[in-house]
Amino acid sequence: MTDLLQRPADAPARVSNPRTWTHPEPTNTDPSGAPEVRRATGTIRVVDVIRAVGCAAASIGLTAWFFVYALPLQGGLGFVVLAYLIFLVLFTILTAFDENGPAVRDRVISVVVQSLAFLMLLALAVVVIYTVGRGLDALPHANFFTQDMSNAGPLDPVTRGGVIHAVVGTLIMITIALAISIPLGVTTAVFLSEFPGRYSRFVRTVVEAMTALPSIVAGLFIYATVIVFLGFNRSGFAASLAITVMMLPIIIRSADVVLRLVPGNLKEASRALGASTWRTVWHVTLPTARSGLTTAVILGTARGIGETSPVLLTAGATTYLNLNPLVGPMTSLPLTAFTFVKSPEPAMIARGFGTAAVLMALVLVLFSIARLIGGRGPGQLSNRQRRSRQRTSQEDNLRFRAREAGAVAEPSVPVPRLSLPKIPLPRIKLPRLPRRRPRP
Repeated sequence: MTDLLQRPADAPARVSNPRTWTHPEPTNTDPSGAPEVRRATGTIRVVDVIRAVGCAAASIGLTAWFFVYALPLQGGLGFVVLAYLIFLVLFTILTAFDENGPAVRDRVISVVVQSLAFLMLLALAVVVIYTVGRGLDALPHANFFTQDMSNAGPLDPVTRGGVIHAVVGTLIMITIALAISIPLGVTTAVFLSEFPGRYSRFVRTVVEAMTALPSIVAGLFIYATVIVFLGFNRSGFAASLAITVMMLPIIIRSADVVLRLVPGNLKEASRALGASTWRTVWHVTLPTARSGLTTAVILGTARGIGETSPVLLTAGATTYLNLNPLVGPMTSLPLTAFTFVKSPEPAMIARGFGTAAVLMALVLVLFSIARLIGGRGPGQLSNRQRRSRQRTSQEDNLRFRAREAGAVAEPSVPVPRLSLPKIPLPRIKLPRLPRRRPRP
């Protein structure tokens, strides 16, 4: 009010700048005009890398001296452990010359954590390299991926026979298991997180107990109920049921943890707008936890795709390709690899390691597809959505700048005004009541 009274009549009205998604133009606050230098915020410094490399080389040399000249030690594992301990001692001493106590502890803990991560990656790399290396005799041949073992025996070379029957059987069984376990697992997790109570606590206890269930017990359960009691033959569908029993506890527990991490204010805002519980779960809770639910499905798939004993009990073993999961035996990649490596023949052992390599590649492909489907977290936009929002924001910014400059043109087409016809209302005359005379 005071601003309006003090401003002259011909002064332009001030328009507040709207919030847009466009990035502001970079400004230089340095009076000398020199460009600003970006400051590195990473935790890994060059001096730390040089210090770690020097300490590693010194620790290896000291350990070799201890093993060869000073102490009667031998063994590869002892060499690695002693070298690592000497490395930590040397790194701590060198860091203490330049840093204070808390910084030294932080650097040492960072080195320990990073070395453990490197050890895990090294173990994974060793497993992959060893498996692929032992299966190189079978992997380069095209027949290994296009033929089954119906016309090949243990004494045949690797140029005959393949594992197409195991690949197809694994895909069929894991697809059926996912089609059953994903809706059931996510629904159970929603029940456990959204409807707490005595019954939900009982269900959570049963799920946690099923997590430690041995796979052979799940296979025996499906074999006793589906094959012995109900009278069905061994098939891929029975094996899918056994795999589902193993996957369900993993998916339910992981999805329950993820759903409980959804912020409560999002649910409260949805309830405040009048949404029901299931509408809140469908439109708020599940989209927010999409990335975590994808991780839960990946963990369940990793557990189910590597099962061997339930498949052997419920689906049997076969050497030919079977595309019908309801009729006839069916095999999987883990069971086929186990069957191959039991043979003393070098060709069969090569086929077994080649089958294991194919299994690892198949798991990697399935995990990549799952990440592409649900990998974006809450609030993350795709490239197309980001470009559309940026373009809309730039148009809004230009329009508001033009409005500030007074260059907004009037619309060329006048907007017609709608006027309602006046309807005369009839006048209603009320009768006059006689006056009451006062009583004498």
